[in-house]
Amino acid sequence: MKKKYQCVIIVLLVVSSFVAFSPIAANEFINFDDNGYITENIQVQQGIHLQTIHWALTTTHFGCWNPLTWISHMLDWRLFGANASGHHLVSLILHIGSVIFLFLFLYKTTGNFWPCFFASALFSLHPLRVESVAWASERKDVLNLFFTVLCFYAYAFYAREKKLSQYALSLMIFILAVMSKPMAVTIPFVLLLLDYWPLNRWQQKYGDKTEAGFQSAVKLVGEKIPFFCVSIAASATAVWAQSKEGTVASLDYVPVMIRASNAIVAYATYLAKIFWPDNLAVFYPYEPVLPLWKILSSAAVILFITLIAIYSVRKRPYLFTGWFIYLGTLVPVIGLVQVGSQALADRYTYLPSVGIALALAWGIPSWIENKKLRRNILAPAAIIFLCLMMLLTWHQCHYWKNSVSVFSHSLRVTKNNALANNQLGLALYEKGRDREALHHFDQAILLQPKEDSAHNNRGAIYLKYGMLREAFDDFSKAIAINPGYVKAYNNRANLYMKTGQHQLALNDLNEAIRIKPDYILGRFNRGVLSARLGDYQKSISDFNIVIVLNPNHGVAYVNRASLYLNTGNIKAGCSDAQKACALGHCEVWEAAGARGSCR
Repeated sequence: MKKKYQCVIIVLLVVSSFVAFSPIAANEFINFDDNGYITENIQVQQGIHLQTIHWALTTTHFGCWNPLTWISHMLDWRLFGANASGHHLVSLILHIGSVIFLFLFLYKTTGNFWPCFFASALFSLHPLRVESVAWASERKDVLNLFFTVLCFYAYAFYAREKKLSQYALSLMIFILAVMSKPMAVTIPFVLLLLDYWPLNRWQQKYGDKTEAGFQSAVKLVGEKIPFFCVSIAASATAVWAQSKEGTVASLDYVPVMIRASNAIVAYATYLAKIFWPDNLAVFYPYEPVLPLWKILSSAAVILFITLIAIYSVRKRPYLFTGWFIYLGTLVPVIGLVQVGSQALADRYTYLPSVGIALALAWGIPSWIENKKLRRNILAPAAIIFLCLMMLLTWHQCHYWKNSVSVFSHSLRVTKNNALANNQLGLALYEKGRDREALHHFDQAILLQPKEDSAHNNRGAIYLKYGMLREAFDDFSKAIAINPGYVKAYNNRANLYMKTGQHQLALNDLNEAIRIKPDYILGRFNRGVLSARLGDYQKSISDFNIVIVLNPNHGVAYVNRASLYLNTGNIKAGCSDAQKACALGHCEVWEAAGARGSCR
């Protein structure tokens, strides 16, 4: 009978999750991170082989070391290509897998069907999950949590049976979680909390005496030493990756006091969004000045709940475990070490929300002692609440349909959002709606004068319409703000080429390639410019590198074929012309064939 109920609950979790997130199957990629992770990432698009696996294991792209995430994107691209639906559905399957293993873990350790179901369903169906599941770039979130919950499940077997093989399995799965996203470094601390409840390892072996509790804690901490070693190594790697890529915001950009104040408010804000998931956005900008009342009230709420959790640690251990899972797993992303420019992010609640789900699922019934009252009031209320969450999640998924819809929504529900203005402008520009795009770039720069991307994007519109002085000023401003901004160098080089200032264009392209040697667009443009200047060897060298970086770059084959044919290297020219034709660019092959050069 129990197995029958278990299967029914798993089916309910799977079906309700698919229904709630079903709109993402029709959603597109968005222009915020999806290009760097997927749509413009040549390594990902080459699929899985030794070279790309080596790249995944060694790259710090986006300031992270998460090789399993990169490999999963490579596999997706091989299976689905540029079809975003496939990528989104894989993320949803991983999310549902996490939900199933969360239920199995909770049921194995507590044996209580309905709290296990409610906790798993609340976690799965909550609108805060949408960002992690519907955003293709956040594959690292769903992959990380899948391995995290699987680690908990494997650890539950070890806690009951004490087999070394089970311990080793949970440790290996933990390593996979860390290789998906560094946020998993808090797992050893979570395991210690789970040891207290629901595994009851402290109390079971040593009773409730203070001394015995201390002895138990020492032994359990010692047991986690391999886990802590992995966490320390992963944390060091994360710091190194972020420093290498320059993704950590400086203290000049976000001072310590603002970070600390924002962290306090963020803890309370995330909690509020769990209970009232309204006005969710892909990006929340920093408030220039946080009101003192907001900081103090947030601190009071967090302190009050913390004291209740500590006070009820023996009578209601699930409150203690759930609350400290929430507090602890948010530490890496709460903003004390600021990565990026966001004040908070919905995706950061992915793992921490598990703690709140546990506290609610077991905590609420514990306050209602009358079993009849629980059955007649609590059960229907829980069903209504979960249905409401499912409806809100279904609705929220529609905002992620494309870049225009997700950033338009963000502008409606946030204030002074320079990044949302910039990304919406970029999306409109790509659709040919230049006037609207220019307005949003203007707004982004007005709100954040140091928004380098907005200056670059606005400059591109100016260049398109022949407003060369304005374009030059914007490109130069973008470079002054961010001296490593290769796209701005490339765009300014295009402006120089348009005005016949070839040496200045070459200088900018050289600088872009010095900063980013694998910058394909810069290499290609320098190849074109070198050919125009008569430096054919340098031009061919750049096209060689472009083709190595992207073997499917048909236009690079076209240009190299023309150079080879013009310099008398007929065999190499015809070979390149044939390859270009196979990639859909047959102009050189047909012209050479007409002249009798290639047959």
